Amino acid sequence: MQYVCRLGTPDGAIVEEVRQAPDRDTLRLELQKKGYHVFELRPKGVGGLGLRLPRRRGGGVSTRRFLVFNQELAALLGAGLPLLQALSLMLERMKDQVFRRVLSDVRERVESGQELSAAFEAHGELFPRLFPSSLKAGERSGDLEKVIRRFIRYLELVLDAKKRVVSALVYPAVLVVLSLAMIAVMTIYVVPKFALFYQDLEAELPLLTRVTLGIGSFMQRNFLFIAVAVAAAAIALRRWRDTPSGRIAIDHALLRIPLLGTVFHRFAVSEFSRSLATLLDGGLPLVPSLEISVSAVGNAYVRDRLLPTVQMVREGKPLFAALEQSAVIEDLALDMVKVGEATGALGTMLENVSDFLDQEVEVQTQRLLSLVEPLMLVIMGVIVALLLVSVYLPMFSVLGQVK
Repeated sequence: MQYVCRLGTPDGAIVEEVRQAPDRDTLRLELQKKGYHVFELRPKGVGGLGLRLPRRRGGGVSTRRFLVFNQELAALLGAGLPLLQALSLMLERMKDQVFRRVLSDVRERVESGQELSAAFEAHGELFPRLFPSSLKAGERSGDLEKVIRRFIRYLELVLDAKKRVVSALVYPAVLVVLSLAMIAVMTIYVVPKFALFYQDLEAELPLLTRVTLGIGSFMQRNFLFIAVAVAAAAIALRRWRDTPSGRIAIDHALLRIPLLGTVFHRFAVSEFSRSLATLLDGGLPLVPSLEISVSAVGNAYVRDRLLPTVQMVREGKPLFAALEQSAVIEDLALDMVKVGEATGALGTMLENVSDFLDQEVEVQTQRLLSLVEPLMLVIMGVIVALLLVSVYLPMFSVLGQVK
């Protein structure tokens, strides 16, 4: 089987290669013997990591469906049902065809002697990497139900944070789209009609009117060309974003957006902190927990800045010192991590960090909305007023000259 490998070379570079191996563990061991640090191994053709469950050609598993599955599995295990019987019962009730095929394969693997974590890891293109790692920690500790419930709590908190951010940004986005559509209609259809009217009158027009009419006439004549150019640019941008360098550059640009960039940055750090806290509380060692948590960060720039911390911690550097060198973690969060390491309560402190950052994201989003809504109304009002003034004021002057 072919795997896409994201590796750290002995000289400190990060490379991505495709290698052949019978399984993931064999390939990881082989690469480590050659001096590579393994950041990520995934089957060729499989997308990125994180909470979002990617779509496949045959469909995908929704995050909400995945959350309900975990809640039901924890309830059945808590009621004392054996794992294999719980999986069989859930398979009988599963209506989602994609998830049903996956769950059937998982049950067969477990029945043949595989661990539940390995069975889900075989479908890594559908599930977050954090999930099989959490299951593995639960299997080691002998308390699978507790670990699943901890993952459920993690998933609920992250989904809730995403939902709040998206809901808060929907209204400004709709307002911007509608405003741009109104301006486009006025510029393409309304303004050129006035251009014909003034052309027939052969009157001297003010500069503002001439500029407005020129823009309107240009957009009307080249509307198809402009639409094709915008569509081509959007497709090119999307393809560039699919490349590692493009994704990092775009995500870095998002972090630099005034006001809104702070929201994206804090959400990414919160995502990292909560993932790491969940894995540490599940009993996983720090280095593999850190490696998985870094790969689960949605923002590519933040993820790229955090990648070197794995090797630093592996070499014996304290976590807070390694995170400080990444330059993407706030001072308050670093202080809390330092205290957590010193007191042996790193998981608890990381949860506190993520809770604090989630609250900051919500407060910042509300402040952003309180500024954006009136600001957008004022800007669009000024633009519409300028359009109206530029096309209507000369009319009175022209009518005076005609008289």
